[in-house]
Amino acid sequence: MEVMTAAGVVEKEIEIPQSRLLQMLRCTVQNYDWGGIGENSEVAKLSSLNSKVEIEVDKNYAELWMGTHNSGPSFIVDSDNLTLKSWITENPSVLGDKVLEKWGTDLPFLFKVLSVAKALSIQAHPDKESAVKLHKSLPNLYKDDNHKPEMALALTEFEALCGFVNLEEIKGVIQSVPEIVELVGNVEEDQLLHVSEQDGEEKVKFVMQTIFTHLMSACKESVSKMVSKLKSRLIEAQKERQLSDKEQLVLRLETEYPGDIGVLSAFFLNYVKLNPGEALYLGANEPHAYIHGECVECMATSDNVVRAGLTSKLRDVPTLCSMLTYRQGYPDILPGVAVNQYITRYMPPFDEFEVDRCNLPEGEFTEFPAFLGPSLFVVTRGAAKIQVISADHREEKEVRRGDVFFVAAHAGIIVATTNMEGTGGLQLFRAGVNSRFLSEL
Repeated sequence: MEVMTAAGVVEKEIEIPQSRLLQMLRCTVQNYDWGGIGENSEVAKLSSLNSKVEIEVDKNYAELWMGTHNSGPSFIVDSDNLTLKSWITENPSVLGDKVLEKWGTDLPFLFKVLSVAKALSIQAHPDKESAVKLHKSLPNLYKDDNHKPEMALALTEFEALCGFVNLEEIKGVIQSVPEIVELVGNVEEDQLLHVSEQDGEEKVKFVMQTIFTHLMSACKESVSKMVSKLKSRLIEAQKERQLSDKEQLVLRLETEYPGDIGVLSAFFLNYVKLNPGEALYLGANEPHAYIHGECVECMATSDNVVRAGLTSKLRDVPTLCSMLTYRQGYPDILPGVAVNQYITRYMPPFDEFEVDRCNLPEGEFTEFPAFLGPSLFVVTRGAAKIQVISADHREEKEVRRGDVFFVAAHAGIIVATTNMEGTGGLQLFRAGVNSRFLSEL
């Protein structure tokens, strides 16, 4: 039997037994120290509902992982600790031919919910070539050999640092933040102030890399002294003027990470504020740090992070400073594209993933047509009855807030809300392989 998929491609339907169309999942929570505490964390609430475990009031709940990564596996509900990865290995047809051919018996994406109460480290993720080298040389630190492009989709107002500000803004930083000049020296200051776009991209990149590396490599004692001077200066300045958003931010960062080089390096990075429903995507070798808020995140299946500031974890400053692109300018913000009146799609320029957001009012229904690849769904609000449909099979299931489930390739989903007063209808998110990749011939 032939079917028309969501990507508009006619393909022969693969026979998948009924029991393999949908699997409910029990997912792993990560308790990093930057996560929201107890009931203040959306991750805590969703994880508690997902795994039927009580929330610990004084515990940090940072990330809910949904996928097949070994550091945070998902498990098949009602099984004897069978992981999703093991189940897919036993049933590879659920991935679809194209996904199976390129990525093997694994999901190429990792899906998460994040609750950020305290700034994450200033970090970057290596490209594929660098990831292979880092994993080979330092496997205990870089735990896999994959790259990690990623996208954050805001659930609440979400703050982040992302990418370098443009050249003129950096010159303004050098002229207005004397503490940075004291660390990097007058030679680097003069070099930066006299470079221009007319000198060419490589020259600008060289100057940027030189001054940023010098800053990030400064000794701990000097950094602590300059951060203290910066703090005192800004506290005095706000008695006479309104501090800029970036100045207010660095004072916040200083309270979270006193004496840290990340407080000063934040001046070099774009300060981004996402509204709910907006998304930010990050390619390999781009510096960033999430600051505050709740988001849904999707990335290639990797946990490789190179850190250099705002963290108590191991820092690898030489690697980070050598791998960055030093690309400048404000990052692209994705508002999403309407699939229908209830579903919005966020499609970054990466093969591994895309994310759909579904907001469905009470008493309504909508449809996710069949995809050529697998999907993961998480329900963040309300409840619904779903029908999972392939060529010869139909499964029905009721899902509610906290539920996470896997849907096989070539299966479509019909979602209809169930009446739950006070929920404001259903909200769920889907992660799947990028439709552009799936539709390529």
